[in-house]
Amino acid sequence: MTRRTLLGYFGAVLLLSAAPAVYAAPSPAPAQTTTKKKTTSSKSKRKPKPASQKAPTPDRIREIQSALQRDGAYQGDPSGKWDDSTAEAMKTFQDKNGLTPTGKIDALTLEKLGLGSETAGKGAPVPTASTVTPPPDSTQ
Repeated sequence: MTRRTLLGYFGAVLLLSAAPAVYAAPSPAPAQTTTKKKTTSSKSKRKPKPASQKAPTPDRIREIQSALQRDGAYQGDPSGKWDDSTAEAMKTFQDKNGLTPTGKIDALTLEKLGLGSETAGKGAPVPTASTVTPPPDSTQ
C-alpha cells in the first residue's frame, strides 16, 4: 500500500469511529421515573404587547351617562354599567353631533360630551416656522 492510500484508510476509520451515533441504530430511550417541569427562559424573543385601552370604571360610565342624559340622549338614572340603552344613547348622540354612530366611547365623542381633552383624537402638534430672524453676522 502506498502512504496516501494508507492515510486515507485510517482517516476514514477515524471519521467513522468519532461519530458512531450518526451511523449506528438509535438506542431505545431510558424509562423516566420522575417528571421534571420545563423551565422557561426569562429572555423572550417576543416583543411585549403594547398596553391596550382599559375598560372605563363604573364611575366614568356614570359620568358619560350623565352627560348623555343632559343632552337628552339617555333616559333613566346613570347606573355605571355599559348596557344596550347606553350604547343606543351614545349612537344617538354621535349621529346628532356629526360623528360616526358606533355606540362606542372615543376621544372625539368624549370631547363633544364635555368630558375629554380639546386635543384628544388629533395628531401631534406640528411646529410652526420660526419668525425670529438670526442675529447679524458679527465677523464683518
